[in-house]
Amino acid sequence: MKNFLKYTLATITGIIIASILFFVVMLASFSAIVSSGNKPVSISNNSILVLKAGVTIPDRGDQNPLSGIDLFNLTLSPAPGLNEILNNIEKASGDNKIKGILIENGLLPSGWATTEEIRNALLKFRGNGKFVISYSDYILTQECYYLATAADKIFINPASMVDFKGLSSEVMFFKKALEKLGVEVQVTRHGKFKGAVEPFILDKLSEENRTQIKDYAGSLWNQVITDISKSRDIPAEQLNRIADNLDGNLASGAYESKLVDGLMYRDGLIDTLKIMSGIKKDKDLNLVSMTKYSKVPDTKMTYSLKNKLAVVYASGIIVTGKGNGGNIGGNSYADVIRKVRLDTSVRAIVLRVDSPGGSATASDIMWRELDLAAKVKPVVISMGNYAASGGYFISAPGTKIYADPMTISGSIGVFGLIPNVGKLLHEKLGLTTEIVNTNKNSDFPSIYRPMNPYEKEVMQLSIEKIYSDFVSKVASGRKMSSESVDSIGQGRVWSGTSALKIGLVDEIGGLKDAIKGAAKLAGIETYSIRELPVLEDPYTRIMSQLSGELRMSILKNELGETVKYYNMVKEIKDMAGIQARLPYFIDIH
Repeated sequence: MKNFLKYTLATITGIIIASILFFVVMLASFSAIVSSGNKPVSISNNSILVLKAGVTIPDRGDQNPLSGIDLFNLTLSPAPGLNEILNNIEKASGDNKIKGILIENGLLPSGWATTEEIRNALLKFRGNGKFVISYSDYILTQECYYLATAADKIFINPASMVDFKGLSSEVMFFKKALEKLGVEVQVTRHGKFKGAVEPFILDKLSEENRTQIKDYAGSLWNQVITDISKSRDIPAEQLNRIADNLDGNLASGAYESKLVDGLMYRDGLIDTLKIMSGIKKDKDLNLVSMTKYSKVPDTKMTYSLKNKLAVVYASGIIVTGKGNGGNIGGNSYADVIRKVRLDTSVRAIVLRVDSPGGSATASDIMWRELDLAAKVKPVVISMGNYAASGGYFISAPGTKIYADPMTISGSIGVFGLIPNVGKLLHEKLGLTTEIVNTNKNSDFPSIYRPMNPYEKEVMQLSIEKIYSDFVSKVASGRKMSSESVDSIGQGRVWSGTSALKIGLVDEIGGLKDAIKGAAKLAGIETYSIRELPVLEDPYTRIMSQLSGELRMSILKNELGETVKYYNMVKEIKDMAGIQARLPYFIDIH
């Protein structure tokens, strides 16, 4: 027994020492990566820039070399942001070492507005006499196909397909599931189009919600068809027939319908790219990733230390408090905007919004700082995939608002959710609660009982007050009457194209257009860009991945595609209280 204990203790001690040594080695390795990550690099002549499409593309890339580390799978695959991709395409257009761009298509959506911005950048790149080639090994999704039509040639694997069929919108309803659980969601709202609450109180779409979905989905599809028709020289009517008949479902059908230019395996693609880039057949292609090309200095770019533009990226759901890297914390973003407002070297602010909204109070806190900022310097709004409800609330004080044709915007309306889980606790779990109050409404709002008529009246008054405030602030920012805003409000969602027609935005354009517009309003020609909020340092990132991101990696591996439903339920949990939020459970694909 004595020897057993001795050997056991020695083993445990050895494991502890080995773990410490492993941690030290890993820390040293990470430090080496960090120290070398931002060093400038050079590329070879006759290079081809690779654009990975069909992957999730955030608005803002992360220059941190550890940003793409997956501790669960022990892989390193940094994802460039839209800002990096647009900068790289523009830089490559004047780089003699870059002969063209290869679009490598995947399966995940990035959002129609994001895709459209990149597509426009590729068309401009081609205008400089360089080539763009698109290739897909598997399914060429509609979003990726739309992007691919900016290319000189579209090639697909002979065994693949083009998923070209028109847009479909899906809404999931929770009413009956919640009833089975014994949960009643008590809803108070203003806005006949406020579809965000429908999944909790209905089991099908209301006519108002069906109308708005059909309207903005139709607007997006019309934009897609118009752009593809122009690029592929196929009449819009013929494109719709191809979509109706699913003619791209087989690679041969896609080719015969002129959706693509050729069917080839990857070896054929490699030979084609060698010819186009001037590489000998026995030499390897010089393929350059977006991440690597971001570190290539742009010799033609001019900077000014005196004049700065602050580009603030607001992506995700708007929440109270500080928030985290995956959402928009009202207080933390208000602090960021306040600092750049007071910084005299910052001549203008660009707020990039990609948000379906969220907390009405947090939105209002941000609105206040943006309104103050707009009184002393230009505040230009750049709308991404979404800038709706709370996302539009924070956009309203902008000096000028840019939106993409594919942006989902508007949704000027508010709602409140108070769950009643009394039946679940009592009938399903056998739990009862008893409450002792000092005053008549001390337990308002309670999740253990339904609201009484007076409490519903109080809740409705709060909703009406916030909606009225929302409308008046939009009216003030957009120089419109409150009646006009109310007529296009009521929670209705609009595409970017429609939002321009009704006065909710000033101009159609992307992030680059907004930055140039901000510089023009500030009266400056040369400037440096300061991207905010400041990102976490590498070591903080590692710690966060060891907790939240590692947990999400496990869930993604276990749940696969159904992880989105887990995220929906998780977000429902945070929806208590008054919300200015898009009916964002709608998927458009």
